[in-house]
Amino acid sequence: MPRRRKKKIYEEVEILETAAEGKSLAKIEEQVLFVPQTVPGDVVDVQVTKKRRRYMEGRVIKFHKYSDKRIEPFCEHFGVCGGCKWQFLSYEDQLENKARWVKDSLERLAKLENPNIKPILGAPETQFYRNKLEFTFSNSEWLTQEQIESDKEFENRNALGFHIPGRFDKILDIKKCWLQADPSNEIRLWVKEYALKHNLEFFDLREQTGFLRNLIIRTSSTGEIMVIFSLAKEDKEVRENMLNAFVKAFPNITSVMYVINEKKNDTIGDLDIVAYKGPDHIFESMKAFEKSDPSTPLGMTNQKSEIGHLKFKIGPKSFYQTNSAQAENLYRLAVELADIKKDEVVYDLYTGTGTIANYVADQAKKVIGVEYVEAAIEDAKVNSKLNNIDNTVFLAGDMKDVFTEELQAKEGKADVVITDPPRAGMHKDVVEQLLKSGAERIVYISCNPATQARDIELMKSYYDMVVAQPVDMFPHTHHVENVVLLRSKS
Repeated sequence: MPRRRKKKIYEEVEILETAAEGKSLAKIEEQVLFVPQTVPGDVVDVQVTKKRRRYMEGRVIKFHKYSDKRIEPFCEHFGVCGGCKWQFLSYEDQLENKARWVKDSLERLAKLENPNIKPILGAPETQFYRNKLEFTFSNSEWLTQEQIESDKEFENRNALGFHIPGRFDKILDIKKCWLQADPSNEIRLWVKEYALKHNLEFFDLREQTGFLRNLIIRTSSTGEIMVIFSLAKEDKEVRENMLNAFVKAFPNITSVMYVINEKKNDTIGDLDIVAYKGPDHIFESMKAFEKSDPSTPLGMTNQKSEIGHLKFKIGPKSFYQTNSAQAENLYRLAVELADIKKDEVVYDLYTGTGTIANYVADQAKKVIGVEYVEAAIEDAKVNSKLNNIDNTVFLAGDMKDVFTEELQAKEGKADVVITDPPRAGMHKDVVEQLLKSGAERIVYISCNPATQARDIELMKSYYDMVVAQPVDMFPHTHHVENVVLLRSKS
């Protein structure tokens, strides 16, 4: 039997700076070494886990010195849970690192010299800022190192929480999550206690057996709450007993729903979700756009004036930005950069449920929203009706097939394009269509500065980058949104 080669260990390595995707880097003999869960100034022993020609990746096996930049994490699950990985950094340092990633992406990948980048827009709240969380049931709780070393017997391994990074079959049982406001924690703890008391089967992620599968909690700025129970099989008596008890325990929940998911994955977008109590939706509210005075920073709401509100219907499958408060600032920023005129036609690519399209509609002659998911387009149409908006058109289909010269001939030539693609960025055919559109201004919103910079590089022969504005939607993570204004050279 061949002997397994021991992985290389480097001792007393000083971490130099943060890098993309939440990692930090050091240099070993002029080669870059990426090390997660470290801070510039840490001195560590690192075991190499991956070696490539231009870089290496490793994991910390010992700390010799902790950086002065480190702060005490606030969550008891930090370091084991896969979320909020930057809790050991002050929020100011987090923002600085995110802004640096945006700058590096634009300079290195888009090949822009001295790009005009505004100071990053921090989030109003850094805890309890999410409006949606999904928890997973498992009969095989992940045991922490502390639990293993305690020598206790853990006969009951039922857990309700989050996946361990890289382990589809292991769930960390969550005592308190700092991402979603009350009553989110209270709901999750009640459901677990009820399940244990009544001997309900927690899902076996390997064998794909059990009863309780997922728990989804959605909240809104209006105070409405939706709770969805995803069950692996139907058992009417058990299901009704549980849901009736839940409704009694939480009478103020707006919408209680359930879905039977017998598939081998957790997605429920293709399944029928049943409203057990209350409507099949909740509502989100957002202040309508109003031009702010020149002294107001980009993206920040002008609080001095009376502003109307837009309503958005949120169903169990609807997409909505998970940070409601910062989403409002993000959309305001996009509209301010777009500087839409009343006689202009706007195309909103990757429109989702039409949030941006409906938000900008009052500023434009006409807004055309395009999205791949047909159900999302139906939500977008409903949201227009809810807000008495009659100058929007929504179309479903593959972006490169729908956003064409023929569409512009029918609906009007694009004066402004707002595009908010997924993390992978825009398909090269969509980029080509954008260039053919001849739009005077493009506002590109991205959750991945690297793919955004790649797309900007493809367009820079035709468009100048006027300004970039990073926006922090997810405190304590490495993720950052970036909004860029591109202006036609012609």
